[in-house]
Amino acid sequence: MADLECVRCAKPDRSPLDRRPFPNELGDRLVDEICSECWEEWKQRQMLLINHYGLNVREPKAREFLVANLRSFLFGEGEEQAGIDTSEEGSIRW
Repeated sequence: MADLECVRCAKPDRSPLDRRPFPNELGDRLVDEICSECWEEWKQRQMLLINHYGLNVREPKAREFLVANLRSFLFGEGEEQAGIDTSEEGSIRW
């Protein structure tokens, strides 16, 4: 595959995604415009969002929330990304 200039990090000669993550127009756009490094960053962010908000990804509202955050994170589109409060990180006692 040819290298690309990622629209998120704006670095030239980046490795593109190996395959479409979604079988739709968004999946095509991700392959065409986002590098594999930024995609890996998104996957980490997505995991944090799922855990922080206790999302059930089988629910349509949760998927809509994640897609909106993906568009914001990778393309700078739409509303601001959802926050993750880390102020009490490490303070939970079992």
